[in-house]
Amino acid sequence: MPHSMAAQDKTPPASTPQPGAAERPLHVAIVMDGNGRWAKRRGLPRTLGHREGVEALKRTVSAAAEQDIRWLTVFGFSTENWSRPAAEVAELMALPKRYFESDIGRLEREGVRVRVIGRRAGLSPELVRIIEDAETRTARNDRFFLNIAFNYGGQADIADAARRFAEEVAAGRARPSDLDERVFASFLATAGSPPPDVIIRPSGEQRLSNFLLWEAAYAELVFQDVLWPDYGAEHLKAALAAFAARDRRYGAIVADDVLAAG
Repeated sequence: MPHSMAAQDKTPPASTPQPGAAERPLHVAIVMDGNGRWAKRRGLPRTLGHREGVEALKRTVSAAAEQDIRWLTVFGFSTENWSRPAAEVAELMALPKRYFESDIGRLEREGVRVRVIGRRAGLSPELVRIIEDAETRTARNDRFFLNIAFNYGGQADIADAARRFAEEVAAGRARPSDLDERVFASFLATAGSPPPDVIIRPSGEQRLSNFLLWEAAYAELVFQDVLWPDYGAEHLKAALAAFAARDRRYGAIVADDVLAAG
């Protein structure tokens, strides 16, 4: 019954991590926030902040590949961003083209597989073609996985997943009793990637902003006081150090806690 979208991916299926599970390379997610404030502080148009944000993404992808990271999911454009001024939306729509035109060759050569997750409805045919071309060119790569959330919202994705499962039931390919957490996760846009281990948000804000709501169930959250266009390897390293200091229990307890409780 698992639907074709999940079955086609070669990456491990999403699942809830278990205490004591074998260590694996990390899945890091980042909310790329602060482009507008970066530009405002310099008296520049917000569009230039977004363009500098593309350069920060390039630096961060390179840095992540050198760390113990195999999956990187970045939040580029949310379903709520359509309410921004038309000129800014147009600039945001141009960012994937700018990123892929300047970097897709390197990503392809270095074994990076690109997936753009989010709704394609509402995107221009040209942008959809650019996205599909990047995904096709890197489809056989498996050294590093880059997910770009674009026209994405966590609530919208959960609603879309529920709708897709309901369609399977209506078509007779599934029964309501088939649905559990693992099956539901296979209908999400992130199907094929493990849950994120840590979600990083620069810019000083401390919220998820509708990013990976289902997948964030046991993710550690790291907030950093740096605007995204200034982000680089040293900031990623600091976030990973903060993550490494955390005691991840996944809702369980350890023997020392039991003894301390008497």
